[in-house]
Amino acid sequence: MASEAQSDIDREWAARNAGTIEVRLDQRFDEARLARWMRDYVEGFAGPLRIEQFRGGQSNPTFKLETPGRNYVLRRKPPGLLVKSAHAVDREYRVIAALHGAGFPVARPFALCEDDAVIGSAFYVMEHVEGRIFWGSTFSTAPREERPACFMAMNRTLADLHGIDPATIGLGDYGRPAGYCARQIARLSCQYEEDEAAGRVEAMDRLIAWLPENIPPDEETSIVHGDFRCDNMIFHPTEPRVIAVLDWELSTLGPPLADFAFHGMMYRMPPEISTGLLGIDLAAANIPGEAEYIATYCRNSRRDGVAGYDFYVAFNMFRLAAIIHGIRGRLARGTASSDHAADIAKRVEPLAALAWHQAIRAGAR
Repeated sequence: MASEAQSDIDREWAARNAGTIEVRLDQRFDEARLARWMRDYVEGFAGPLRIEQFRGGQSNPTFKLETPGRNYVLRRKPPGLLVKSAHAVDREYRVIAALHGAGFPVARPFALCEDDAVIGSAFYVMEHVEGRIFWGSTFSTAPREERPACFMAMNRTLADLHGIDPATIGLGDYGRPAGYCARQIARLSCQYEEDEAAGRVEAMDRLIAWLPENIPPDEETSIVHGDFRCDNMIFHPTEPRVIAVLDWELSTLGPPLADFAFHGMMYRMPPEISTGLLGIDLAAANIPGEAEYIATYCRNSRRDGVAGYDFYVAFNMFRLAAIIHGIRGRLARGTASSDHAADIAKRVEPLAALAWHQAIRAGAR
């Protein structure tokens, strides 16, 4: 079984993110105006409407909308000063709509609103999917015998996403066909350097210098989720099956191996940074090992190997550190959307150091 220490970490992570709370004071909006908009644009909507806020949602605040007939989820841009190009809920809505039409497991999208006059910022409404969210990569709350199947379900779901031809579902222009890593590194580096309120981190500066010079050749392009991890999916209430993938804010077109490496880096992350698996007795927890998981992805995606994997892990740890650095900046500016932003912001330094270690594995000196 998963260790007691890991179970405690999973419970703490769930306590920070699971469930709903009263809408935070700085996130409140005109609920009557939203209800009027939903009557006009959301098929089948009928009030009265009751609104709560999900505990999680570091980037885009997320709300549960309850009505007598059905429940919905609303994702909005946060209020306040925003980094350019971030919090693109319109892109999130577009990819969910396209994937839902293709039969990929996402929540049904209902409507997008880009009129700030309704609730103060752009937002979209989708269905509320009932199921299980596992907040830690050990799946400590899942039956032990079910854990391998849960891992295989995640693996297959990501491979299925990468197997979808973007052009056939209207996403051929969802991102540029090449240069994904270079653009990501440049954009995140710029955001990091411009966010003076969040401070500087030595390992981040090293990565910003090394990563652009060591990018593997782009040989494939697919839809990439950008944040594919266990707590961004909903599993069937009783079966080891993914029924909805959540949080598409970072999605675009890019190399599928970079996307898989973000998911697979859980094997190289310690539990205390991001509910990772490093140091966990995988056999005791009945969880497949890293080599087996990579081999399974190769079979599912019909490829021979994962060239450049260490680079992609370093790149993705850098991405995550940069995102958390942004949370630190929003915390300093008073616009962070989570009560636990201060604790999360402390992870920048250890995560950046871990990313540099992966860069050394990939040949950095």
